[in-house]
Amino acid sequence: MTDKLTLVLGGTGKTGRRVAARLEERGIAVRIGARSASPSFDWTDEATWAPVLENVERIYISYQPDLAVPGAVETIRKFSRLAVRSGIKRLVLLSGRGEDEAEAAERELQASGADWTIIRASWFFENFSEDFLTDSVRSGSVFLPPDEITEPFISTDDIADVAVAALLDEGHVGKVYELTGPRLMTFAQAVAEIATAANRRIGYQSVPVADFTVQLRADGLPDDYVELIRYLFTSVLDGRNSQVTSDVERVLGRKPRDFADYARETAATGVWSIAA
Repeated sequence: MTDKLTLVLGGTGKTGRRVAARLEERGIAVRIGARSASPSFDWTDEATWAPVLENVERIYISYQPDLAVPGAVETIRKFSRLAVRSGIKRLVLLSGRGEDEAEAAERELQASGADWTIIRASWFFENFSEDFLTDSVRSGSVFLPPDEITEPFISTDDIADVAVAALLDEGHVGKVYELTGPRLMTFAQAVAEIATAANRRIGYQSVPVADFTVQLRADGLPDDYVELIRYLFTSVLDGRNSQVTSDVERVLGRKPRDFADYARETAATGVWSIAA
């Protein structure tokens, strides 16, 4: 290993902090790319880009909030070309599975001249326990648009393991990996497994997307975030991702983590317990 840094963009997020931790466990120097880090990094402020690229040899890119938002494709185009001009060839991009806009961003990265790897993933296990749905699960009532659509939920730990392999092993250059868990589940089934693991009643109800977005706005969420959620639930969670792949095993030589194991281990932390 050299004394250069690995830059982890989105290094405080679900996958980024796991990627950073795994690299540091291997003795690899990491720079976190985030607004709260030093130097600060902000996708919306190009003046912050060059400082975080100094003395860096590889980058994990997790774009916030999502590659589907307006302007993301152009931002990835500009950033990836700046990285290559700065002498950084190794770029690993976390992309969205089944997202047309994300694939457009992928093409920009691929055209940058970088030694790239694309990691596509969809719904994380941890969306139920880290931020998005934690309060709903804890309340005992989860309301979401999906009804009978199945999703191959994936662990962010598996994503991080694949990302680290892609960053450190040149054998992954030029590869596109679609990561899934080992089985398909509906959202209702996922919530039911969480309820079993937490040993409490947690209900699931499918609601129309229009009603769901009205409630999000009533809860005070900004319009751009509400629009992103509407897009994900209408365009991506429509059955297009209802297939499992073997790419986790292909990269790591082991099967992906099962949702039941995640639910059991997460329930033991108390995160889904009823608030006192």
